[in-house]
Formats: sequence, C-alpha cells, structure tokens
Amino acid sequence: MAGTNGGRPSIYPTLLYADAKTAIRQLTEALGFTELSVYEGEDGSVLHAELVQGNGGVMIGSKGRDGVFDTAMKGAGPCGVYVVVDDVDAHHRRAVDHGAEILMPPTDQDYGSRDYMARDAEGNIWSFGTYAPEIEA
Repeated sequence: MAGTNGGRPSIYPTLLYADAKTAIRQLTEALGFTELSVYEGEDGSVLHAELVQGNGGVMIGSKGRDGVFDTAMKGAGPCGVYVVVDDVDAHHRRAVDHGAEILMPPTDQDYGSRDYMARDAEGNIWSFGTYAPEIEA
C-alpha cells in the first residue's frame, strides 16, 4: 500500500484559494507548516504548492486557472483538515500570536486527544491535535 513506508504519505488534502500566496503565508507563519515547493505561473498565480507538517502534507493552488481540478472544485465549500502536532498549546500560542481566528481553544477530548481549531482567511477549518490513530499495513 502506498504511504506505508519510505516516509511518503498516501493522502494529501488539496485546497484552492482565491489568494493562494496569502494562504501559504498564513499556513507557514501562523499554523506552522513548512513550504516544500511553490510553482507559479507567469501571471503570479500558484500553479502548485506543497506544504508539510510532521510526516504529512497539503497541496495548495490558486482558484480561477480553469484546469480540470479548478473546474471540478467550482462552488465547493470550505473543507476541514486535521493535523497531528506534538505540543498543542505551543502550536496554539503561535497561531494566536500571528492573528489566526481561533474557533476552539486547546481542549481535552473524551477520546484522549488535546486539540484546537482555527479558520484560515478563506474559511477552511484546521484542527490541530494529539490524536494519531495507528494505521496497520
């Protein structure tokens, strides 16, 4: 099965933004992602970007490029993505320090996780927590 060895995740949430450059800046500065790669078109749009956190990643692009994926995503609403982090409280402080909209502060959950929730500038919901279920190959 892909993603079970070699350090390559097999699932990458993919989000399109009206202002992908601002989204990348917010995700890296406020929410702790690391920019792996960004490919821009001649017009400055983000053709494809990869951001990573831990052993997972997300792909980012600009809306309005009229490709197959952009066309398929037209009218799609915001999405929610869950990201595992080691220190929820430190991660939350960083998000607050950078002005992220916090929807739920760090909270201990009945299922054993500690997590918080934030909304990005275009309405996507990002949850960060300690819950990391084991996936058996």
